[in-house]
Amino acid sequence: MASTTSASGSRPGGRSARVRAQVLEATGAQLVEQGYDALTVDAVAERAGVHRTTVYRRWRDVGGLLADLLEAAADDSWEPADTGTLEGDLTALNEEILAGVTADPPLTTALIAASFRSAQAADALRAFWEDRYARCAVVAERAARRGELPAGTRPRDLLVAATAPLYHELVLLGTPPSPRLPATAARAAAAAARAGAFTG
Repeated sequence: MASTTSASGSRPGGRSARVRAQVLEATGAQLVEQGYDALTVDAVAERAGVHRTTVYRRWRDVGGLLADLLEAAADDSWEPADTGTLEGDLTALNEEILAGVTADPPLTTALIAASFRSAQAADALRAFWEDRYARCAVVAERAARRGELPAGTRPRDLLVAATAPLYHELVLLGTPPSPRLPATAARAAAAAARAGAFTG
């Protein structure tokens, strides 16, 4: 599932889009380098080379900046890979998660941490996940059409089961990343799904 590392992207068009891109890039950089406590509107404005009143007028506060950063991450044309098999599709999703969570700079994990400190960021992060789960439902739908899954398999439950081990190991436990983890988690979830664990 695509991570939030593309969050500095913005819609094309004019000075407003350029300012948004500058401010969101500065927000992400400030968060990663200095942490949530050092993330202020003034610091972001200075880093972006934008007048502080411009930032206050458009984003109001740190919560607004973080919310827009996450909204920008979902504002793309990303779709899950189609490998031809359920296990392959889930592995591909997990490999993207692994890349995002272990990226340098670690924007994804910084945003997850910030969501525990900012209600607006938490709401925006939930919206980001909802968008990604909705886009990834096609993985289960394709698998069902190929006869890999029983009828009535719930896509979201399958996707959560496949991807959660990566966040648990890498973010919560801080386990050193293993290149085998994406496929291992995908294999377990696919086996459970084939056995009907996510139906009914």
